[in-house]
Amino acid sequence: MPLVLHITPRNVWATSAPGGYYQPSSLASDGFIHCSTVKQTVDTANQFYAGQSDLVLLCIDPDKAEAEVKYDAPAGAGDQRADSLFPHIYGPLNVSAVLEVVEFAPRSDGRFELPAAISRVAAIVGD
Repeated sequence: MPLVLHITPRNVWATSAPGGYYQPSSLASDGFIHCSTVKQTVDTANQFYAGQSDLVLLCIDPDKAEAEVKYDAPAGAGDQRADSLFPHIYGPLNVSAVLEVVEFAPRSDGRFELPAAISRVAAIVGD
């Protein structure tokens, strides 16, 4: 399976990583962890995180995830990307499936672009 990315505040990741499993609030509220493909990530970031700083991208190898990874329609009603399928992780994410954590800062206009490091990480999974 190709690389999937998850956007999260640095402090949320930092508090989860030492326990060996990442469990953001969406796991309890929605039943899964929201992720995006490499191609979907910038649109996701600009729609939901514009102007936010102190974010990181978790680069996840879905083949190493212990929880099931499924591709579903967007979870939010009225999502502009309703014709796309997004990767969702249906359970806690084992930290060992995270290949790299990449800084994800917005440009000065508050919008995002994909960090150069993502291409290198995607090549590891054969994306």
